[in-house]
Amino acid sequence: MNIKSLLLGSAAALAAVSGAQAADAVVAAEPEPLEYVRICDAYGAGYFFIPGTETCLKIGGMVRTEGKWYNAYNPGPGGDYGTLWHTRAQLSIDTASDTEYGPLKTNTVYRFDWQEGGSTTPKLLWANISLAGFLVGKQDSQYNLFTGYAGDVINDDVIYDGPYELNQLTYNYDAGNGFTAVVSLEDSNSGADASSFGGAWVKSEQNHYAPNVVAGAGYKAGAWQFRVVGGYDSIVEEGAVKARIDANFGAFSAFLMGGWNTDGSKLNQYAGSNLDPSACPVGRGDLCGWGDWAVWGGVGYKISDQLKWNVQLAYTDSKIFEATTNLKWNPVKNLLVEPEVTYTNFDSVNQDQWAGILRFQRSF
Repeated sequence: MNIKSLLLGSAAALAAVSGAQAADAVVAAEPEPLEYVRICDAYGAGYFFIPGTETCLKIGGMVRTEGKWYNAYNPGPGGDYGTLWHTRAQLSIDTASDTEYGPLKTNTVYRFDWQEGGSTTPKLLWANISLAGFLVGKQDSQYNLFTGYAGDVINDDVIYDGPYELNQLTYNYDAGNGFTAVVSLEDSNSGADASSFGGAWVKSEQNHYAPNVVAGAGYKAGAWQFRVVGGYDSIVEEGAVKARIDANFGAFSAFLMGGWNTDGSKLNQYAGSNLDPSACPVGRGDLCGWGDWAVWGGVGYKISDQLKWNVQLAYTDSKIFEATTNLKWNPVKNLLVEPEVTYTNFDSVNQDQWAGILRFQRSF
């Protein structure tokens, strides 16, 4: 055997061994192409496409902590507490997708609270579906939403301005020329029989079946906006009407709102009360409500891009007076520092109350 034959034989043997090892080797799969998150700006900032779908998703919320001193809603012994510290976390999840009838949307808000060393029950604040102007599910009453609540202060509802957080079937109309309207069938809270304020407010009836009804209309032109809304409580068989006018001139804004109760001797869902019963004499629970009417007014002034001052005043036929002022300071984007002071006077029990709040809030 010559050297040439030996080299050729060795090369053949090495090739056979290498082939056998290659047959036993694990071959890695080709990586699948990555699908990057796509921005979905058709429905506003913050939306992105859920990968693999045509549905857009937005996640937001806030974390808030605040110290409270005294209670603007309670003139009795229970309202004169010292420092009460409260912390809240809130998570909102919104979805939107395009249909032949317009955007199909959902809005879900979860809330978690911690106060005085103990947690309160987490709750589903809002959860609703909307399409083509219709909305169904849980949201604040249109009696409040349509008019824009009250002033730009924390204690804006010391004088009751309407119900919150209820199931509803609502239709909102926007003509595109400044005219808007709303009609809503709302939960009447039928269930176990219940009343409050010494029976002045019948809140629920076990065998009740009819919903409450809200309807409103508004018009906006330039710096001015006018809205009127009415609500009918099918349990009490009474209701209320509110009318509001707003003006906005750059750094300065103002509003005036008035409400009328169809029966001043009773409270109902649309002319009720958020006060502690100590704010009215024994046997006169109606004096914790509006009486026949209520009025709210307020102004705001934007001192700078980071600082705004607000004040709200309110008064009722039942002689309840409220005055609140605050400063809203945004040292950086999405961070709010808000000190607020409220004075309330309850003429029917000859008592008044000072209350304060210092709030820190980070929104995202």
